[in-house]
Amino acid sequence: MITQGKKRAERSWLGEVSAVVLQQSLRDLEGAYRAFFDSRSGKRKDPRAGPPSFKSLKDRRQSVRFTANARWKITGKGLLSLPKIGDIPVRWSRTLPAVPSTVTVIKDASGRFFASFVIETDPQADADRWPVEDVSGREVGLDMGLNHFAVLSTGEKIASPRFLRRAEKKLRKLQRGHARKQKGSKNKEKSRRALARQHAKVADARHHFHHEWSSRLVREHQAIYAETLNVQGMARGNLAKSIHDAGWSSFLAMLEYKAARYGRVFQQVGRFFPSSQRCSVCHRIDGPKPLHVRTWTCEGCGTVHDRDTNAADNTRQEGRRLHTLNQQLKVAEGHHGDPKRLRSDEKTKDRRSRHDAKKQEAKESRPENRAA
Repeated sequence: MITQGKKRAERSWLGEVSAVVLQQSLRDLEGAYRAFFDSRSGKRKDPRAGPPSFKSLKDRRQSVRFTANARWKITGKGLLSLPKIGDIPVRWSRTLPAVPSTVTVIKDASGRFFASFVIETDPQADADRWPVEDVSGREVGLDMGLNHFAVLSTGEKIASPRFLRRAEKKLRKLQRGHARKQKGSKNKEKSRRALARQHAKVADARHHFHHEWSSRLVREHQAIYAETLNVQGMARGNLAKSIHDAGWSSFLAMLEYKAARYGRVFQQVGRFFPSSQRCSVCHRIDGPKPLHVRTWTCEGCGTVHDRDTNAADNTRQEGRRLHTLNQQLKVAEGHHGDPKRLRSDEKTKDRRSRHDAKKQEAKESRPENRAA
């Protein structure tokens, strides 16, 4: 189909790029349609996917992917050589630890270009970089918030940087100037790029902050426990801008993949766990408290608690309990260590096991088998 399209006059521009790029675009389209139809039929368990949309030159993010078949390479002078494009100078942010198999060139809304490489990492090298033995037994619980970005169960409080709030004055000025420019003019495009660059600065600063703290927590602890947050639900209220500015979902996602990469434990507690209502010493639940109450005294043991530190410590205790329970369920007899065959209510999905249990229950309920 691609070859036939190149022969048509109105599709002759397809021959200006590598054939691998066109094949990868078709593969992405296939994956998008598969996700859409699987979402409609119920096979897809993730959030519902919509139908694929057409690409546009006005899209905020544009990308092109080259696989090994495209015969791209990195030259000896550190240039990125792409087929039908040529040698491109690159400002390298780090040295590649292995030979890459795929490169994706990305253009963002501010006009910046990035090269993203796919490489295969060595698990042993990751284990040697941050040895688990150095942090054996160290665990921490997190309580996410807005006054403080996060409070640790150790009592340490991470200040909330509020990158978007600090840049609001500049953004407001740029947005007003952009709205006054004539639509379709060159000045309109210049103002759009200036506004996009300012938004990119905010996003980059937030991204760096998340990487910095997630790496530190994973490096210094063997186990990390956090709460499960309904960000979409909380962002429907008056605090939507502050919640999106914090970027909790991105931070927790970083913690999860870094913990898996470096052999750490990452466990999230249930959304409805009363971490702010329970005493972390005697486990007595005192009920909900208004947000302006930052310290309270437990009526059971008399301990004076800082609201956030107590919630973080409760998250640590509950996370450790859930992780221990998960480990016990994985090695439970008759399940062959497969956690997918276990429910959260500790009931088995194996039909034969349920049938045997019902059979035994019916046998014990017979009159001749009842105790006198």
